[in-house]
Amino acid sequence: MTDDTTLRARTEDLAEALSVAGPRLDDATRARVQQAVDGVRERLALGVDHTVVALAGGTGSGKSSLFNKISRLTFADVGVKRPTTARVTACSWDDGAEALLDWIGVDRERRIVQADELEDDRTEALAGLVLLDLPDHDSVEPRHREVVDRVLPLVDLLVWVVDPQKYADHALHSGYLRESVGMEASMLVLLNQVDTVPPARREELLADLGRLLEDDGLRGVPVVPVSARTGEGVARVREIFEEVCARRSVAAGRAAGELDAAARMLLAQTPAEIPWQLGPAVERELPVLVEATGLDAVAGQVGAAVRNGYGKPEFPVPDRDAVTLARSSWLTRAGASLRPGWQRALAEAVDGADQLRAKVTAATQTVGLDARGPARSRLVKRLAAAGLGLAVVAAVVALLVTTGVVGAADPWPVVAWGAAAVLAVVGAALWLGAVVTRRSLARRREEEVRQAGREALARVLVEGLGAPTQRLLAEHRRAHELAQAARDLPAAGPLTGAVRLPTVLAVPEVSTGAAADRPLEAARD
Repeated sequence: MTDDTTLRARTEDLAEALSVAGPRLDDATRARVQQAVDGVRERLALGVDHTVVALAGGTGSGKSSLFNKISRLTFADVGVKRPTTARVTACSWDDGAEALLDWIGVDRERRIVQADELEDDRTEALAGLVLLDLPDHDSVEPRHREVVDRVLPLVDLLVWVVDPQKYADHALHSGYLRESVGMEASMLVLLNQVDTVPPARREELLADLGRLLEDDGLRGVPVVPVSARTGEGVARVREIFEEVCARRSVAAGRAAGELDAAARMLLAQTPAEIPWQLGPAVERELPVLVEATGLDAVAGQVGAAVRNGYGKPEFPVPDRDAVTLARSSWLTRAGASLRPGWQRALAEAVDGADQLRAKVTAATQTVGLDARGPARSRLVKRLAAAGLGLAVVAAVVALLVTTGVVGAADPWPVVAWGAAAVLAVVGAALWLGAVVTRRSLARRREEEVRQAGREALARVLVEGLGAPTQRLLAEHRRAHELAQAARDLPAAGPLTGAVRLPTVLAVPEVSTGAAADRPLEAARD
């Protein structure tokens, strides 16, 4: 798979992730990811035959003077009065960069083709180079920063020009350098005006600058000391540009860095681990709805009605506060690991409190409240009553015969007492059986109501809260996977397709001595 194919695949993964995540992302992340997708698409459409290098820096850093030194022209504005211009200046080393400069937004009158002015072997070695001089990022003129912010994502190699007095500028580090983590392989730092620093203090200055870059999260960014006034280090900068131009993947490297940075922002909005499961979530909130509907009390009423043979159980209107509480608890638990935008989307996706309450009410109406007794209960009770009645009659007859009130042969008292006993036992057994049967049925009906009610309320939770939650979390997982793919697909070069710049100057290790811990006072002022 070629660099272009890999980058296009990563770009489309990131675009799809953005489409899936949509408005659930915060504005800054959504805009940054969209900018990366659009920018890389456009850059790839223009091809990678040109290498766009931008000189960026603050007021007084001398980047325009360096621009002139590197190009060996006097085209860029070098102004004593600040600010100079809010427009970008461009020098290209061939005349085929017009479409690219149109895309970047460089005015026609701010362009020059170096090959038209000067022809030599070094010019040929830089074929394909497009060098930009950007406005000061810290200018008092707001339009300058707007131009810088617009152009920076479009370049292939970003060269920060700093000076000994303002290299620790907070606006530079917090506003730009820390936002460039992940694109170190497409960055270079030039410490200009080193001719103003005593030779004995240069190492300390470079060490402090290296420490600041490390603090910004930028590791391995080459640092070159230069002087636009004396020309010191300029030849080395040209050599770097020649190496970069010889490796036609710098544009791909910058694009890969843009994709990686945007994907990391999107991944921060879609964390991988969302510890949520539907079953346990339903079980946690179900008792609240059971209480809100009075399900257990109604089930008990059904049992009592079956046992007693009378009563008409009904579900009360569900308690709104309890239903609202169940919904709120659901959202809190399901959205605990989600970012705010996704939490809002979850709240919008699930049923509202009133809608959920209406569904709970409808669900209770589907629960059968059968309070009828056993089908043969009345017949059994009547037979039992008849048996007991006959037993009483038989007992009275036996008593009369035994006392001689009624005359009868000798066997009759025994028969009468026996019949009374049998009828009494049968009647009592029938009556007891009817009571046991009714109570057993009451318990069964009570449990059936309780079970049917819980199932109906569980369905409400699943349909009204669970299914929307599952869909949203599936989209969250899909967005995360796509963003991860946009970062992890392999591409040529050490940083997802980026060209590793030669280590021009290994930034000295910061020692633990007092001198290393104390930066130049002049640089902090």
